[in-house]
Amino acid sequence: MSTTKPILIAGGGLASLLLAHSLRRSGIPFKIFERDASFTFRAQGYRLRLSPEGLDAIESVLAPETFQRFWDKCGKTSGSGLTQLNAITGEPIPLPPSPQTTLTSRNGKVVGISRGDARKIFAEGCEEHIEWSREVTGYELTPSGDGVHALFADGSKSPAGALLIGGEGIRSKTAPQLSHNRLKVYDTGARGIHGQAPTAAFAGLGEGVFILRDDTSHPAGAVSLITNVRPGEMDDPNVEFGWTIAGHPGVIAAPNDNYTIVGKPAADVARALARNWHPRFRALVDNMNESEAAFWKITCSTPTGVPEWENEARVTVIGDAAHAMTPAGGIGANTAVRDAALLGRLLREAGGEVEGVTAEYERVMRGYASEAVGLSYGAATKQFGVRIEVGATPTV
Repeated sequence: MSTTKPILIAGGGLASLLLAHSLRRSGIPFKIFERDASFTFRAQGYRLRLSPEGLDAIESVLAPETFQRFWDKCGKTSGSGLTQLNAITGEPIPLPPSPQTTLTSRNGKVVGISRGDARKIFAEGCEEHIEWSREVTGYELTPSGDGVHALFADGSKSPAGALLIGGEGIRSKTAPQLSHNRLKVYDTGARGIHGQAPTAAFAGLGEGVFILRDDTSHPAGAVSLITNVRPGEMDDPNVEFGWTIAGHPGVIAAPNDNYTIVGKPAADVARALARNWHPRFRALVDNMNESEAAFWKITCSTPTGVPEWENEARVTVIGDAAHAMTPAGGIGANTAVRDAALLGRLLREAGGEVEGVTAEYERVMRGYASEAVGLSYGAATKQFGVRIEVGATPTV
């Protein structure tokens, strides 16, 4: 860069770390501000299924030997798509062809990786540039306009950076300031529970990606469980596979409406939801590791796509801060890593200049991300029964 000012990155999630990895390889200075005290402060979330676009984006950033280690960490499952089964009877339920039912990304395999493993690889060489327990609450430009400060929850601010990249997720404070509140996130009302169980509990399914659907047990709507059974680890008693239960609005409720609760209270709700299921499916929930159970809310950006705002040359946003998505099809995380790869490439190609970089990034990102938001929301309306009314007030 023609300036010694670093790139400032708010948030230490997957997209932020992949961007940082890209900047490090390009020799561009950077600083990450993460609100948590460490990577182990919170659970890393459920497993990430990689789309062809997401996998290509990651490969474009990592060095060949690093990508090989990333690839070796990935699980590879045979099959071209989802298998949907009636959770009560065990009978197959046909799925219409869609982008969410064709899941293979490379070599005819469904490819996935735990978010914790991905985060660890992306963070390699970047750890010394992370400031922990630093929650970004906004930004201010320098009086000369040649830099930007990140503002923190404790009232302090960072030294001036060349750019600020908001990657703090759905509760980003950078996004509403930058977009003048055009970037919105809605609580769809649908809820989920993430859990894990020993591989032996999955023996009744076999290899593949499965949706177990229950349309009749709960008056408020349907419940479904999705899981990926990977063959290479099926016989390892030390491995746990993850699953996610999701329900229509009103089906899943946390005690006292507190969705930060983890452990037994979440596990108890999951078991109650599966009480009428076929024994070979109920085993996934009955044998779960209670300590890993966690509630989550299903959120989404404006379904029409990423809005336009007046470009600020010194500030932009990536990942969920720019385009929050429902979990349908795993589209959100794959779009986030595309953001990181795109912005990192543009900064490298800028050859020391920042003028025009954020404008070009936002132009390209709006195209693919708006399409992704539409696909994600469309799938969620069918899978979770959600609907965001035009003109509704954002609830996140």
